[in-house]
Amino acid sequence: MSFRCLIDQHWTLLEVGEGAQALTGYRPDELIGNTEHSLENLTHPEDRAIVRGTILAAIECGERYALEYRIITRDGKEKWVRERGMLNRGKEITPVLDGYLEDITERVLAMLQLADTELRYRSIFENSVIGMFQSTESGRYLAVNEALAKLYRYPSPEVLIASFKDIGSRLYVDPLRRAEFKKLIQRDGKVTDFESEIYCCDGTRIWISEHAHAVRNFDGSLLYYEGIVEDITERRRYQMTLHHQATHDPLTGLPNRNLLGDRLKQAILAAGRQQGKVALAFVDLDNFKVINDSLGHATGDLLLIEIARRLRSALRGVDTVARYGGDEFVLLMGDQNHAGDTKPLLERIITAIQAPMTLGGHQLQINCSIGVSMYPDDAQDLDGLLRVADMAMYHAKEQGKGRYQFYTRNLNQAMQERFGLENALRESIEARHFKVVYQPKVDAAGRLHGCEALVRWQHPEMGLITPDRFIPLAEETGHIVAIGEQVLAAACHEAAGWPMVDGRRLTIAVNLSVRQLDEPGLPALIARTLAESGLPAECLELEITESAIMGDVAQTIRRLNGIKALGVRVAVDDFGTGYSSLAYLQRLPIDTLKIDRSFVSGCNREESAMTIPHAIIFLGKGLNLHLVAEGVETLAEMQLLATCGCDEFQGYLIASPLDPAALAEFIGRQQEG
Repeated sequence: MSFRCLIDQHWTLLEVGEGAQALTGYRPDELIGNTEHSLENLTHPEDRAIVRGTILAAIECGERYALEYRIITRDGKEKWVRERGMLNRGKEITPVLDGYLEDITERVLAMLQLADTELRYRSIFENSVIGMFQSTESGRYLAVNEALAKLYRYPSPEVLIASFKDIGSRLYVDPLRRAEFKKLIQRDGKVTDFESEIYCCDGTRIWISEHAHAVRNFDGSLLYYEGIVEDITERRRYQMTLHHQATHDPLTGLPNRNLLGDRLKQAILAAGRQQGKVALAFVDLDNFKVINDSLGHATGDLLLIEIARRLRSALRGVDTVARYGGDEFVLLMGDQNHAGDTKPLLERIITAIQAPMTLGGHQLQINCSIGVSMYPDDAQDLDGLLRVADMAMYHAKEQGKGRYQFYTRNLNQAMQERFGLENALRESIEARHFKVVYQPKVDAAGRLHGCEALVRWQHPEMGLITPDRFIPLAEETGHIVAIGEQVLAAACHEAAGWPMVDGRRLTIAVNLSVRQLDEPGLPALIARTLAESGLPAECLELEITESAIMGDVAQTIRRLNGIKALGVRVAVDDFGTGYSSLAYLQRLPIDTLKIDRSFVSGCNREESAMTIPHAIIFLGKGLNLHLVAEGVETLAEMQLLATCGCDEFQGYLIASPLDPAALAEFIGRQQEG
């Protein structure tokens, strides 16, 4: 709207352009000469003084003027206008103003809205409890808020900004994180959950998660990075704790089988770079179960912790010691060119484990059996290396205590034979290929008192398989329980049909394995077998080994009492070869001690050879136990043992194990004689 007005108290309009109505709502004729609708009255009351002062100052200086202010339109609305004008000293008697008004409402409102937005953003930025930042691509902070300064342990945002010239080298523990941050933003325009460990002002370290994006100019060029920061230290620690629990053994703190595969990959990569090999050793503690059961699980745990410590100290820092489970450990030894490099380490391990120790008030000494496989010679992955090392370990255990064995192709053949034997064993249990033979037991006068039932395996294709080959395998696989049940049933049915000798019923002794003794249904099985066979309970004697006693002694006593309640006798077989305590022996509900053949053989040759047999007989008599000598092969042995007080004798001097037909003939001769 163009105009001309007087310089008076009303800014009385003399001329008005056609734009008046669109701008003010008034027609030009309603404005000209009308003091009620003059420019003064159109101007917003709050802006009138500023408008008048600005115009008068410009007139006094003889300059053009321009200013922005608000007007009130005919319908009462506010509009923002920009007024520009100058003094006109023309033909008029009184000087006038010539100027025009431009509607700038939309622009001003947009600016006000932007200012309000910026104000609110500034308030959020400065007062947020979440750390916020703006940073340049080169690594300087443009702006940070109070929360970020507090998070990074700086006294103020200003100090934080001034302290950083290069965020990458100054903030991140890993300087490569800044480069990764920039790379992700360049690729995706943003980063989400960007986790890093950073240094704080006081030197401490925390973990943060950043969410940031690139802010660009209208031409696409990068202005700065903008984002927020969250402290995730506690969450990270919790995740690390969970990860440690998932990958480490809680008792010993060693890596577990979950972490073993990752450690092997690292060792293989290192070996590949150096053209070397990796040795995997499978370590199994010998007789750990005996110690664990006899001294308690607490002592067993202490033993495992001590073994773990010794293994770590015996190996190099670059090697890995892992607990595989139970009393089994796995060792990874890199940088091995051949077996000769590994042998000194293995010997050092065995020496460390065999060293005496005191745990829970007990003096202990333990051995281990070690099987070793080599990458890449024996297998290419963890499962393969473990499998063949396990084979080698079993072979080492069979050779004796405290040994190590490297895997060889011959061992693989032996294990294949073992697996074949195990399959045949399972099939023979189903087909009942097992036979029972009987070895007589006599007194000093040679009178028959009973027999021991001994199992034989007559395979239809492999022929006779001796007990020393299949009994340990049956024990290990658990098949001994089914075999034992078959032997017990066959022996009881056979003995029930034996005739009386000298007016006495003959007894039958049947061996019980450790596995059978652990079966909770054993007493019920014995009772059922006696009932089905018709054999009187007092004619059955069950033999358990000395080592079987020394598990959970209290539990063993309860189970033996359950068997004794049936009227069955209990004998301890191979006495003198195990680890039993005399204090436990007098508490056990047993009737018979059997002197092991290793003490009987040659006991008559020299005086010292009778020391142990004599001590066992003296102990047995003191506990009112029946004494049986096994493996008697000469009359001199039998006579010497009888003189010392042994009650019964068993061995090849009397008879070899007999099948039922041969035994019937033996019994017939006893009846005749």
